[in-house]
Amino acid sequence: MFVHIFGFRWKPQATEADKARAAEEILAFRGVIPGLIEAHVGENLSPRGQGYAFAGMMKFTDKAACDAYSTHPAHLALLDWLLPLIDPVELDFEA
Repeated sequence: MFVHIFGFRWKPQATEADKARAAEEILAFRGVIPGLIEAHVGENLSPRGQGYAFAGMMKFTDKAACDAYSTHPAHLALLDWLLPLIDPVELDFEA
């Protein structure tokens, strides 16, 4: 199994609608992205979050599935509008 963890610091121009859309679109990857086992997102509740207000975790069957996700059209469509609104961080590991 391969785990992909991400966090977003929202830029000032990000609206509540943008934040809700991001969560909705990420969760919609379920059943669409080959090899995606689980996808979860939510508000980062850690007091040590360093400004990363949004967090998510995805489990893939293996690293190859996660690598393919990075170029999947659904993911690229999300990134197209989302990247200008966030300062992201990503953590990946094999479990």
